[in-house]
Amino acid sequence: MKNNTTDLIKTACLALIATALIAVPAMTRAEDSTNAPAAQTPAPKKHSNVIHGKVAAVDATAMTFTVGDSTVAVSSSTKITKNGQPAVFADITVGETVASAYKKDDAGKLNATSVRIGAKKAATTPPAAQ
Repeated sequence: MKNNTTDLIKTACLALIATALIAVPAMTRAEDSTNAPAAQTPAPKKHSNVIHGKVAAVDATAMTFTVGDSTVAVSSSTKITKNGQPAVFADITVGETVASAYKKDDAGKLNATSVRIGAKKAATTPPAAQ
């Protein structure tokens, strides 16, 4: 009788171990993120509008400059650079080449977020290896 009880306990333990070995991977797969529903793709980033060209007019009182038919307003939060260095609104002069990123408000006003004064420098490429 003792032999049968020992065999029964051994069999029960082996059955529990086998069940655990089968159940753990199944539970892990259920929690795996690869089985989760596909995440929504993020909304595309809104790019600022850009205007570039020669300055046709500057209004220091209104803090605006005109390129072509577009008048762009500059504020204290506008980042202005000239030749890669910080600059000020007074550095924007008639005839100067500028590139400005801007946002259009509900009234249609163009508000500059950044202004680069001067022509964009061409990228230099290293000479080809021989």
